[in-house]
Amino acid sequence: MKPLSSALQSHLMGELTNLAYLVKITRTDGAIKGFTTHDQNLTIAGVTYVADGALTPSAIESRAGLAVDNLEVTGMLESAEIADVDLEAGLYDYARVDVYACNWADVTQGLVQLRRGWLGQVTRADVYYVAELRGLHDLLQRPVGDYYTPECRFDLGDARCTVNIAALTVTGTVTSVTDNANFMDTSQTAATGVYSYGKLTWATGANAGQSMEVKNWDNPSQTFTLWLPMPYAIETGDTYSVYPGCDKRFITCKNSFSNGANFGGFPYVPGVGNILKYPT
Repeated sequence: MKPLSSALQSHLMGELTNLAYLVKITRTDGAIKGFTTHDQNLTIAGVTYVADGALTPSAIESRAGLAVDNLEVTGMLESAEIADVDLEAGLYDYARVDVYACNWADVTQGLVQLRRGWLGQVTRADVYYVAELRGLHDLLQRPVGDYYTPECRFDLGDARCTVNIAALTVTGTVTSVTDNANFMDTSQTAATGVYSYGKLTWATGANAGQSMEVKNWDNPSQTFTLWLPMPYAIETGDTYSVYPGCDKRFITCKNSFSNGANFGGFPYVPGVGNILKYPT
């Protein structure tokens, strides 16, 4: 049973309706973006739903069983509300999505909520993006429990790993730039590979507040290589913080972090080759 006002219920039961879809996106940074399929902006409960032609929802699919109910929203990156660089920066990752319907001719009748969930996969093609909206049933599709793997199942610095990342974190300043994924810092003296698989967070510059995993750190050239390019240009003088990486192997946990007692893997579990080995 979906709660709605008696006025909106009467409108929905009529022969003709004036319905418009509303999509409210609440990003993890607290910013709210609203869109509507109506041809004019609609302001409801303090949120302005923009009608700029950037929203084209697919048919809403519902099932009686436990299968995932999905809805796709297609839009144009030319929209002033959703910028290409914001998508690349991950500002919409795991954003909450609320889908409503309303009577655009009388918004005082309120809303009826059709969907609630979060953003799933976002794909891009030319000037278009397609965002998959995943409902609450998606939680039932996720595996529960831990895996037995030779590598560590924990993330460096989490509650089960217990390594103190703050004590290992260092700061630096960009001294030269190759591109958005490669730059140099001549002040860093750590050995090659120390920061590989670590995480680098920008403190200043256009990417301030953004983080990216380090693919490789090379000491002779004093060059950082990031796994993915940063969404904004890296400039000489930008400052950052970075902590060492962990390749999740027991030898690294024991020798580099002195944390073998908290290793979350099973390095001595027989592999598939031993399981399938023919008896002799």
